[in-house]
Amino acid sequence: MDAFVQFTSQSQGRDRIFRATQYACALSIYLLRNNSERKDLVAKLKSLETNMSAGRKLLRLGNTVNSIEAAKRTMQLSDRVLCLCLTAANVSRGLYFICDNVLWARNVGLMRDIDKERWSLNSSRFYFLSLVTSLTRDVYVVIQLMAQKARDRNFRQKMELHLNESPEVAEAVVPQLDAFLFLLLESLKSHPAVAFDMLKNVCDLFIPLDRLGIYQSNAGVVGFCGLLSSVIGIVTLTQPKLRLKP
Repeated sequence: MDAFVQFTSQSQGRDRIFRATQYACALSIYLLRNNSERKDLVAKLKSLETNMSAGRKLLRLGNTVNSIEAAKRTMQLSDRVLCLCLTAANVSRGLYFICDNVLWARNVGLMRDIDKERWSLNSSRFYFLSLVTSLTRDVYVVIQLMAQKARDRNFRQKMELHLNESPEVAEAVVPQLDAFLFLLLESLKSHPAVAFDMLKNVCDLFIPLDRLGIYQSNAGVVGFCGLLSSVIGIVTLTQPKLRLKP
């Protein structure tokens, strides 16, 4: 109970719960869309989804400042690739939050002379850019981990044993590909924080891809990916050791 109270006392914790609820509603609406007997339930879910989205916009007020501060910190990183990727991600996220705040002000009537569609598209563009740069960071970290693993003598022995004990697989799969996949999986297994962060970013990527029309999916795919990334976000928030740093 204490852990739950501590989790919900954080603005990020509340946002994760609201987000998971929002995308769970979106997924449920998609699954029930053809069920004529569930029209009332679908209407309630749509209302709940809208309220969760509006609540999250309110909770995100001020996050632009947090993103700017995060960008200042990442600019001090000695690794130039991490510095570039993380700073770009934080700046893009800050611009996304600015657009999000403007849309919130438009929805509550504080700013009426605003082109909602234009600001919504800009918001999705900045969100997309932040995810692409975050994924670039993930790929860079994975490459570093794989290089470290490949230099480890014990791991090389383990890989040779793996390749030799599965001759039937070696005949069907290119040995180099099998070795690469084995190295990749072992690297991610030994560093679950990287695996969680990459999976979360890939899931989130479907949301702006759909909104921008780059890759059209459907409400079910967006709802499922949003829900999965939200659950991962909750897990990493409650288990700091599973959060990728920096």
